[in-house]
Amino acid sequence: MAMKSERALQLCLLWLLMSAILLKPADCHGRKKRLPKPCKHLVLYFHDILYNGKNAHNATSALVAAPEGANLTIMTGNNHFGNIAVFDDPITLDNNLHSPSVGRAQGFYFYDMKDTFNAWLGFTFVLNSTDHKGTITFNGADPILTKYRDISVVGGTGDFLMARGIATISTDSYEGDVYFRLRVNITLYECY
Repeated sequence: MAMKSERALQLCLLWLLMSAILLKPADCHGRKKRLPKPCKHLVLYFHDILYNGKNAHNATSALVAAPEGANLTIMTGNNHFGNIAVFDDPITLDNNLHSPSVGRAQGFYFYDMKDTFNAWLGFTFVLNSTDHKGTITFNGADPILTKYRDISVVGGTGDFLMARGIATISTDSYEGDVYFRLRVNITLYECY
């Protein structure tokens, strides 16, 4: 009987040892995951001209919601907290607003922090040039005062079917609360 209980104890200890080895938690901080090689890279610019009550003929975006008491045509407050804008902006290959358009940036942004200038973006590039046809969809936080900001590429259609990657955006030009231009450096890691 003693031999059976000794054998059972040895099996239990062996099982505990194997369980400890096999079920060891993964070290998430020990090694960084390697990104695959990028499959596509683009640099595009989009130009946002906010409607200010006087520029209806060339405005490409408009405030559609603001906190109660705020003026919907002119952004108020230093950080514009609560303002929501929709846009349909031209996309160009360079930083010239008058260059030929290769598509449209369509979506919205809203200012989501009371104590700093920060926005959240949700938009799609609708490309219709001879080089690219299809859409690329982006979303993410935009800490506007940071020189380079990364937002997620969450999908696409056409030449960018189910694309995934990162878009590094930077403010290329800012002219008050009426005009800004963003440089969008797109690196795709999943292309089909």
